[in-house]
Amino acid sequence: MTSVSTTNDLDVWRGLPALQQPQWDDPAEVRAVVEELAQLPPLVFAGECDQLRARLGDVARGEAFVLQGGDCAETFAGSNADAVRNKLKTLLQMAVVLTYAASVPVVKMGRMAGQFAKPRSKPMEARDGVELPAYRGDMVNGLEFTPEARRNDPRRLLRAYHASAVTLNLCRAFTKGGYADLRQVHRWNQDFVAQSPAGRRYERLAGEIDRALTFMKACGANPDEFHGVEFYSSHEALLLEYERALTRVDSLSGLPYDVSAHFLWIGERTRQLDGAHVDFLSRIRNPIGVKLGPTTSPDDALALIEKLNPEGEPGRLTFVTRMGAGKIRDALPPLIEKVRQSGAPVAWICDPMHGNTFEAPSGHKTRRVDDVLDEVAGFFEVHRALGTHPGGIHIEFTGDDVTECVGGGHPIVEGDLHQRYETACDPRLNRGQSLDLAFMVAELYRKS
Repeated sequence: MTSVSTTNDLDVWRGLPALQQPQWDDPAEVRAVVEELAQLPPLVFAGECDQLRARLGDVARGEAFVLQGGDCAETFAGSNADAVRNKLKTLLQMAVVLTYAASVPVVKMGRMAGQFAKPRSKPMEARDGVELPAYRGDMVNGLEFTPEARRNDPRRLLRAYHASAVTLNLCRAFTKGGYADLRQVHRWNQDFVAQSPAGRRYERLAGEIDRALTFMKACGANPDEFHGVEFYSSHEALLLEYERALTRVDSLSGLPYDVSAHFLWIGERTRQLDGAHVDFLSRIRNPIGVKLGPTTSPDDALALIEKLNPEGEPGRLTFVTRMGAGKIRDALPPLIEKVRQSGAPVAWICDPMHGNTFEAPSGHKTRRVDDVLDEVAGFFEVHRALGTHPGGIHIEFTGDDVTECVGGGHPIVEGDLHQRYETACDPRLNRGQSLDLAFMVAELYRKS
């Protein structure tokens, strides 16, 4: 077990380079907000984080698969019952496809209840000769291009906490209160089956599940697991003042947990070994992840393991690869081989979204569904060739019928992007495209 961090240890990051942090106008205002956050109740509990770490240990051993997904950037306006239910519904449908069609236990994690901050390539944005701070997510400032909206406002950290609490409360209600019961598999699809090839394919699978459940019930089997699901929250641990304020020492174990989410990850832009993000996450007990892009060297991966999971605890560390469809087959094998030789227990997850973004002629950022599918296929091919376990996928999706990514079974073309382009940041798969992906992943998993 990791050694106990003292409160002073948890603040070592303050003396290290911390990239992607907003420039706040008033340090006193930030201090007041952080003090208020530090007094608020936890959003998640240490025991839940320990349970997820155990589940991710199963993934690292090749015994389970991770489905992690949700918005690129959550918004305060989207923290409502309809939006949360729709995202959960899509995640549940994808999980059912994977569990039934691939015969694998699925660990369900949402990019939800905390994904309110985004790294940016430039601190400022210019339009028509006007320059304002870049939009960094609702946790920092507003999307509207005005001086008032784009002010980096620390009070938004408190709004993010409360929006996360609302979202988590809804997620717990939906996943434990009957909505996630496997006998609801048809109901999740009622609004979707008629107009979508993916919906019709899902409906056929739901019919098979119904027959299997009826058979099991006739045999006297009706386990609790059929009536609810384990669901875990996750987000990028980007704004360190927020994460530090929500870190608590657990009364039972005496160990520090970041109670803003069950699972936190470090982004590709903030994974410097001598940086503040890596140091801070090395000191909390949550299961954690690191995004690895195509420039990651095998030695980088080993150094991250040594820093973040020196005692080799299964389920503690997940590598989320984001290579791009054209690079994954060359960039991923050296990393996996070196990590396997080290004996470190790492769960490998594929993020097929972030390496495949381009700008359409209309100016919209978009992704081709075929590129997303190809990167996932490459991820599975590499693991199959090396005899290692493809541990999961990490995607940006929405439960709404948006037009943000081109292609899919009910194809969207570049000329359609303007119709329902609603993301606050990067383009997301819509529900049909997400189900297309789930069916393909299930087929790949069966072959791996």
